Amino acid sequence: MKFLGKLILTLLAAVLIVLLAFYILLQTRWGAGWITSWVNGHSDYHITFDEMDHSFSSPSHLVLKNVTFGRNGQPATLVAQKVDIGLSSRQLTEPSHVDTILLQKGTLNFSPSTAPLPFRADNLRLSEMAFNSPNTEWDLSAQRVNGGLSPWLPEAGKILGTQANIQLSAGSMTLNGVPFSNVFIQGAIDKDQVTLSNIGADVARGALTGTARRNADGSWVVESLRISDVRLQSDKSLSHFFKPLTTIPSLALGRLEITDARLEGPGWAATDLDVSVRNLTIAKGDWQSEDGRLSMNASEFISGSLHFFDPIVNADFSPQGIALRQFTTRWEGGMARASGNWLRDGRALVLDEVALAGLEYTLPADWKKQWQQKLPDWLNSITVKRLAASRNLIIDIDPLFPFQLTALDGYGNNLQLVRNSQWGIWGGNATLNAAAGTFNRIDVRRPSITLNANASTINVTELSAFAGQGMLEATAAISQLPQRQVTLSLNGRAVPVNVLRNWGWALVPLQGDGNLQLTASGSLAAGAPLRPSVNGQLQVTGANGQQIQQVMQGGVVPGA
Repeated sequence: MKFLGKLILTLLAAVLIVLLAFYILLQTRWGAGWITSWVNGHSDYHITFDEMDHSFSSPSHLVLKNVTFGRNGQPATLVAQKVDIGLSSRQLTEPSHVDTILLQKGTLNFSPSTAPLPFRADNLRLSEMAFNSPNTEWDLSAQRVNGGLSPWLPEAGKILGTQANIQLSAGSMTLNGVPFSNVFIQGAIDKDQVTLSNIGADVARGALTGTARRNADGSWVVESLRISDVRLQSDKSLSHFFKPLTTIPSLALGRLEITDARLEGPGWAATDLDVSVRNLTIAKGDWQSEDGRLSMNASEFISGSLHFFDPIVNADFSPQGIALRQFTTRWEGGMARASGNWLRDGRALVLDEVALAGLEYTLPADWKKQWQQKLPDWLNSITVKRLAASRNLIIDIDPLFPFQLTALDGYGNNLQLVRNSQWGIWGGNATLNAAAGTFNRIDVRRPSITLNANASTINVTELSAFAGQGMLEATAAISQLPQRQVTLSLNGRAVPVNVLRNWGWALVPLQGDGNLQLTASGSLAAGAPLRPSVNGQLQVTGANGQQIQQVMQGGVVPGA
């Protein structure tokens, strides 16, 4: 019996020595190599690490050093200097579900090819890690990430799992090309819904805070978002800058506040911008709101050729449309003011008032082309109920027919300026007059026009100006049909006999002042030259009573 007892003790000692030796060997490079070779040869995953460390002072923890892990044939999912795995009694029933996993000083690469992963944890903790998510809807790169999530239950295509609480911070982050720093995120994942209960970050030398939720269908609900003191320079045009809003199913803004922002991109800029938005949903290129509101002001706003100083906009949103309570701005050396409504039914903009005062405005070189272009579908018509103009300077630098109107005043009522998304004068009446004018190098004084328009015709009931020592007076009618047939009747008394020469008529073989009588017709059809369509007759009586009569056919006066 003594011999048997000694034998058993000897065998136990030998087993313990072998286990101890095996335990020690596993914590060497040889042991690490053996483990990684076995895993790589018996699974779809590839793992390497330099050594495994275990201490009896923390018996439930295994530490792997310089770890690389990923799926076979794919880039590594994890690269870390240290992986601390906390074990528990759960390993008796679920060997792959551990208590904690701590990742230190490495990189996690998220992509659809990285999941599913073969292990889970009650807590995943990160220390000085980096994130990358190529080939996903969120182009994300983050550095110096700390924090964690619990539990961590990764699934195929969802490396963060479908049920977890999240708390993370990052020293720097780039999301879809936008850089952030000092980022803090707190929230939860519930199946396909992500709730961000607390977001904070420094962006473009400013700060961002807020709360938001991403629903299962990819739509976003921003309960509150505050952005302050940002200084952002973008390489995108204004339309491309806002394009991400059109790529998601919908964006519901509960409360958005932007204060003291400076934004700049190619052809656009905003300085000292303040924006407040309430209860507005943007979806599929449209918007919805039950009781929304927009307030905006800036010291300067530029979009293409538009350059506004001190613009102020206040508007209310409802299912019926937009109530523009206030729009005021300093523009082109003067002031512009408007108020009214955009009606969803009919896509009609009805402005109760438009006031223009003190402008010094040079028309764009292609203003005639822009006038003929069709407006977007959301703007089917524009009606101005009351128009008021005061002391404006309007200049056209077209070399073929430049003109200038100085101290232009005027008023109008019920002017329909857009119909079927096309500019024009489709209805209403207006009277405009100026202190002086120049039309293709012919100076006139006190030019004035009065017109009224309906669906069929624009009637110019009064068109007058002082020229030389006398006066020009005319009436005209312009058809609203596509050919735009025009008839004109003009009389001049004691005016220069060749006053019409720079306006397209032939030279009259007389000198000095005289009386004129002109009747003419033509076509202002879009895209077609005017001159070949003009037919007319001019009778001139000189100061000495001599009379000249000229006839124009197809824009030409024979023999002139």
